[in-house]
Amino acid sequence: MILIVVKFPIKPEFADEWPELSREFTEATRAEPGNKWFDWSRSFEDPNTYVLVEAFDDDAAEAHVTAPHFKQAQQELPKYLQRTPDVINTTIDGDSWSELGEFRVD
Repeated sequence: MILIVVKFPIKPEFADEWPELSREFTEATRAEPGNKWFDWSRSFEDPNTYVLVEAFDDDAAEAHVTAPHFKQAQQELPKYLQRTPDVINTTIDGDSWSELGEFRVD
């Protein structure tokens, strides 16, 4: 599975609007074959930073980065960013989330 974590530093004047500004891209990506999840969170430490956690089947990466909605996002979304996002992109064993045993709820 391909696991990607991206920190998006949003310009302060657009931070509250980011969920709506990225909605079309988010919904289209979630509908892609091979997409496992595409989830946004907002940083507690910096409310202008959103963190995206996404996962794809091993063979779905090329289709994702060549999709029309990805190309459109590349053109439209950078104007809302303070700088280029930081990313961790790796391949891991498995194909889903695992339970966090250290915080087990019975």
